[in-house]
Amino acid sequence: MPDRSRPERLQIMLDADELRALDDWRFARRMPSRASAIRELLKRGLAVEGIDLRTRGRVSASFGVIDNPEE
Repeated sequence: MPDRSRPERLQIMLDADELRALDDWRFARRMPSRASAIRELLKRGLAVEGIDLRTRGRVSASFGVIDNPEE
């Protein structure tokens, strides 16, 4: 399971329209906080770019087309 301690802090500046859009999106999905909404949007944006955070740290052998039953 990934470490969820979140030791890094990221500060961002948003204008009123960006903040309103974030809050509208968050409330429509019943997200508990702005931070959780931003993390979800970041995860979705990275996925669109082909980056899957769940695969971080895995070795290339873990991504074979055919599973090898001997391993």
